[in-house]
Amino acid sequence: MARKQTYRKRHGLQKTGETGTERVMAREELRKACGEGRVILIDKPMHWTSFDVVRKLRGFLQIKKIGHAGTLDPLASGLLIVCTGAFTKRINEFMKQEKEYTGSFTLGAVTPTYDLESQPENFRDISQLTETDIRQACQQFIGTISQFPPVYSAIKKEGTPLYELARRGEAVELEARTITIHEMDITGIELPLVYFRVVCSTGTYIRSLAHDFGQSLGCGAYLSALRRTRIGDSRVGDALTPAQLMESWKEIPVEGAAGNGSPAQNG
Repeated sequence: MARKQTYRKRHGLQKTGETGTERVMAREELRKACGEGRVILIDKPMHWTSFDVVRKLRGFLQIKKIGHAGTLDPLASGLLIVCTGAFTKRINEFMKQEKEYTGSFTLGAVTPTYDLESQPENFRDISQLTETDIRQACQQFIGTISQFPPVYSAIKKEGTPLYELARRGEAVELEARTITIHEMDITGIELPLVYFRVVCSTGTYIRSLAHDFGQSLGCGAYLSALRRTRIGDSRVGDALTPAQLMESWKEIPVEGAAGNGSPAQNG
């Protein structure tokens, strides 16, 4: 089960931008500015891959040098930093910055992918769980810890993504990674849902955190919702969805008309 290339095909989703309308481009001055270099804050919608965003903006801005600073899974939404032109040199800088996420874990079952990319299984009774149990379980994850990534992840082994090996049924040997959970708060409990906020280092898999959280409670858990709200000092509240950005930046094919949209963030 590949997590990237076949996502839309597997889920029967329309490709981004398939609306039957004419191709839209950004205004000339914005295409030029982005060609030279910009940092753009995008609020990635659910069901878009991170590459969907880059591909859409590449065509809209008519530029070749563009990339994102940290993948968000298709089922996640939220902040995606996109760099263009000379500012692609800053991608590694942004990738190293701490991240903040909100979302929910579903207790009482697990999934092979640790999220809703696969079906829940191994259902367990959670009727005996208390709020104290759930809140205390957080404490063991705060600080510098070792975390195993999901088998279904884009981490590569000898050039092949682990999700491809797992999909073929090949044995995958995982290596633990050292990560840091700076903050982990339970923001609400509506069993089987547990709502959370996490501030963490780069390299942290929130899907793995969900799985490990469930294991610590003895009932299993999977990630049922995820939104990235911050990367370093950049916040999703300052970002635009692709549709919003394209609407405010687009060329207006009416003689004498001019738009007033501005970039989400200057580099």
